[in-house]
Amino acid sequence: MAALSLRRNKGPSKFEQASDGSMTLIEHVRELRNRLFIASIGVVVGLIVGFIVSDWVFDLLSGPYCNLETSWVLNVHGVRECKYLTLAATDGLIIKLKIALWVGLILGAPVWLYQLWAFIAPGLHRHERKWAYVFVGIAAPLFAGGAILAYFVVQHSLQFIMDAGVLQGSQQLEVTAYIGFVTTMILLFGVAFEFPLILLMLNFTGVVTAKRLLSWWRAVVFLCFAFAAVATPDPGPFGMALLASCMAFLYFVAVGVAYLNDKRKGVGKEIYAGLDDDEISTLEEERVPVGASDPISAPVPVDGPTPVDGPRPIERRFDDMT
Repeated sequence: MAALSLRRNKGPSKFEQASDGSMTLIEHVRELRNRLFIASIGVVVGLIVGFIVSDWVFDLLSGPYCNLETSWVLNVHGVRECKYLTLAATDGLIIKLKIALWVGLILGAPVWLYQLWAFIAPGLHRHERKWAYVFVGIAAPLFAGGAILAYFVVQHSLQFIMDAGVLQGSQQLEVTAYIGFVTTMILLFGVAFEFPLILLMLNFTGVVTAKRLLSWWRAVVFLCFAFAAVATPDPGPFGMALLASCMAFLYFVAVGVAYLNDKRKGVGKEIYAGLDDDEISTLEEERVPVGASDPISAPVPVDGPTPVDGPRPIERRFDDMT
């Protein structure tokens, strides 16, 4: 008890006190703990909702597969229905939990993103917070657009993939592999659509200019097609050309926005623009010669005698600073 009372009398430690009024290290850790707890609650609530609607989401993801005639088989009642191949007794439950987790992360995104932003925002300047709002507002629709395009590509390429194989007639896909394939495509296309946003971030931070971005157009278009060839499951040109064209279009849109931003900031119109590091800049001002100033009279001392011939003027040199 004595040791405890002495510790309390000593006051806060160096990790718990800040002379400038800012938050201390312990306060930051406590704030992080509280915000992680609130974010976890938001994800858990979304997880519960996702568990409830998981069957509907599963039917939505199964659309490209169940629309194929090769996926339909006759059940014991003689009715055709879409069937999957399961290899383990827990496949159905695991897929239900995975779908619930994905839905929970999406539905709980406003909560955990706000908690993340509230923890980071105090360390940013006002203009940095403004642009962060803009970029986050653009990132969400871009990711949604990529996800929709991925679903469209899978729906139109799955028929070609299954028909091009050696298997003929009715084919059943393994359920965990198929759901993993569709979700991976959605995530991959969504992240690919964030590529122009990265270019805009580099431009708005002053790393690259719009002119420099436009000079890379040949390499960027080639990389778009190379990435699309690897990412799309369709070995034909349909999916690859669609994804690469969308990425290239978004790239040129990003270049146009970067050009407007450079024009707003006056990039390329600086005083020393176009000059090499070892080149001397020209002086636009006219040089005015400096001559001698008009002569002034010497001051008459207050207490001293006045000269007989009166105060004599003295000449002041042009470099006299007093």
